[in-house]
Amino acid sequence: MKNVTKIFREHTMQIVLVLVVIFFTITTQGSILTPANFNALIAQNAYVYVLATGMMMCMLIKGNIDLSVGAVVCFIDAIGAQLMVNKGVPIPLAMLAMLGVGLLIGAFLGYLIAYVNVPPWIATLAGFLAFRGWGTAVLNGNTIGIGNEEYSAFTNLFNGFVPDVFGVEGFNVTSLAIGIIACIILFATQLKDRATKIKKGYEADSLTSVLVRCVIISAVIILFTFKLAQNKGIPFSLVWVAVIALIYNFITSKTTLGRYFYVTGGNMEATRLSGIDTRKVLFSAYLNMQFLTVIAAWITMARLTAANPTAGTNFELDAISGCIVGGVSAYGGSGSVFGMIVGATLIGVINLGMSIMGIDANWQKIVKGLVLLAAVVFEILNNKDKNKA
Repeated sequence: MKNVTKIFREHTMQIVLVLVVIFFTITTQGSILTPANFNALIAQNAYVYVLATGMMMCMLIKGNIDLSVGAVVCFIDAIGAQLMVNKGVPIPLAMLAMLGVGLLIGAFLGYLIAYVNVPPWIATLAGFLAFRGWGTAVLNGNTIGIGNEEYSAFTNLFNGFVPDVFGVEGFNVTSLAIGIIACIILFATQLKDRATKIKKGYEADSLTSVLVRCVIISAVIILFTFKLAQNKGIPFSLVWVAVIALIYNFITSKTTLGRYFYVTGGNMEATRLSGIDTRKVLFSAYLNMQFLTVIAAWITMARLTAANPTAGTNFELDAISGCIVGGVSAYGGSGSVFGMIVGATLIGVINLGMSIMGIDANWQKIVKGLVLLAAVVFEILNNKDKNKA
């Protein structure tokens, strides 16, 4: 019984995600599992995964958040569209300019928070207001489109699809092949990590546990890539998300910098006294947040094939929700990239399922709010149980 309870606590959101998918499969008569909806799930939520990764790094430090990211997406897209369309700047140079502006914003906010001691929610709330207004001003309140052929290199890079090298009509074999390769890599890395832990004398999961976990994850990967193969293939937005997730998972789990984020969030004063410059850690979190915001802005601009004053609306709330539902502590010090991915996917599935069912947008907000509240309550109760144990 204790083992069952432990498994439920450690994999609650994964179990909930499976149950939610089953629920919507029944209520939508299987419509949610069509290849087109698998693609829609990625296209509609790619920005959430990217922003939630950066938000997680901020939240690891005492639950800090960045409320400015949605407004910055609007501002960055406005600058990019003006440079590409109205100024005739080549796409690579325009992208560099967008990246430079984003990093300047991150450095500015990071400096205010880390070195001037402005509370994060105040500094980023100011950004939320200022950059939304600034983005609208840059656009003069209008929409600037980039749907022409001359901008296709940019839109395809973030909103296109991985081409099928096998050339099979109606089925993207390359997509399925990538899924199989990903499964092989998963098995190899998981078994290698277990062997390394045993060799060093660390506690390691049983071989059965590792194999079962790999089989379940591989089944999901194969299902996903098979469905995508039936509808154009793997979108480049998914490639961006996968690369970012893998890089940040490595940073948070395998590097000294990653450990600094966790220990700073666990006890900032003790970390400072141990010789770690917590201000640099905090500064880097917000600089990194805006770096990922620029990538989210590219993805958003390519998907909309335009920059408009409403771009990025509520993006910060989606990112925060994905983190909290995915097990990133609202108090800092704990969370993982994999958990965040599960949480963001759960939110995305709920949105997609309710949209297919034709549920009113206001009720969708109510449901997402309740899911977010339930995740926080679960964390509090779970922590109480751990302390009692």
